[in-house]
Amino acid sequence: MTVEVTDKTAGLRLWLQSVVALLAGFAAVVVLSLATDTVFHMLGVYPAGREPMKEAGDNALALSYRLVFGALGSYIAARLAPTRPMRHALILGAIGTIVAVAGGAATWNLDLGPRWYPIALAVTALPCAWIGGALNRPRPSAG
Repeated sequence: MTVEVTDKTAGLRLWLQSVVALLAGFAAVVVLSLATDTVFHMLGVYPAGREPMKEAGDNALALSYRLVFGALGSYIAARLAPTRPMRHALILGAIGTIVAVAGGAATWNLDLGPRWYPIALAVTALPCAWIGGALNRPRPSAG
């Protein structure tokens, strides 16, 4: 009986660690993206207030740092994962893909900016996640 309880406890602990790893990676992406957006709005790089970002250059800039933040968030998820770090990184990438597709679908006809932007977010989420997971892999020691 004690072994069964211990196995259940260990399984729950691993599951909770996995959830924390994914939440930490996701939070990093969201917080960094929103903070950078806010700074660029304050600096006048992006339109003021709630004006949509219709300029391709503004969207390309937003995409560029979101690619980096996506890889960083996946690195964090992989680093904190109790087991299978690449799997955690790719799960976060899949979540990013789903969020990007949902966001693109919800705003498709609202004329908020170029339509390529949400498509690019969806298409790049998994490759960025893979990069983040790969950055977590142990490096061979020079020997």
